[in-house]
Amino acid sequence: MSQTTASPSLPVIAFIGGGNMASAIIGGLVRQGHPASQIEVVEPWAEAREALHKNYGIAAQAEAGPALQRARIVVWAVKPQTFKDAAAQTRAHTQDALHLSVAAGIRSDSIAQWLGSERIVRTMPNTPALVGKGMSALFARPAVSEAERRSVQAIMATTGEFLWVDSEKQLDAVTALSGSGPAYVFYFLEAMSRAGTAMGLSVEQAHQLAVGTFVGASELARRSDEPPAVLRQRVTSKGGTTYAALQSMEKDGVGEAFERAMKAAEQRADELGNEFGK
Repeated sequence: MSQTTASPSLPVIAFIGGGNMASAIIGGLVRQGHPASQIEVVEPWAEAREALHKNYGIAAQAEAGPALQRARIVVWAVKPQTFKDAAAQTRAHTQDALHLSVAAGIRSDSIAQWLGSERIVRTMPNTPALVGKGMSALFARPAVSEAERRSVQAIMATTGEFLWVDSEKQLDAVTALSGSGPAYVFYFLEAMSRAGTAMGLSVEQAHQLAVGTFVGASELARRSDEPPAVLRQRVTSKGGTTYAALQSMEKDGVGEAFERAMKAAEQRADELGNEFGK
């Protein structure tokens, strides 16, 4: 079940990596009253450290150190290719922590080996977390307690909605669907905006209409008990304008091409685990 309300009391949290996704989670925590003094961040890039200090009052460190030992939860917000090296530098300071990974593709077996811990949760969030509208999926290894699950839920609830999956393999599908999904939406927004300007609208008008349409249609789908296919049929009169557009898409194989694209994303998520999870 989706959740959107965080717990009023959260443990000390450390972030390994202070980029966009870490900032989204940190921002959500701070907005819900989590003090900056209770957040540790390790971020090698000076610009990112400066942004964290400016935006949230957090004094991030350039490398892992003893300050991490007070963290009860460590959030791994690093690129897949840097995870193993970051774990080697951090492991000695985080033996007692619960680990939450937001790194795409890196399997929990690899993380457990690198960190010497079985208390690992993997999650696949997406970039709308930056505005509190994220959609995340979570997978916990058996050693993670129910209380620890609730702590993770409290963290992810600050970024939007979430759900749990029973199989870690499902996270590859989640990566393809919702993790990469915002890029698909932006891709279609670009195409709709270009078409709008080609038909005589201004750039601003086309953008506003395209974005507003996605927002409205998504909210309608969220509130409706009917599946998308039925909602689509309700706005498609045979011989009408919507029918003409959808027939053109069907002729061009847009639906099939889109499904192949998502399958490619799922396959790449699996490959990341093989490439960087050794």
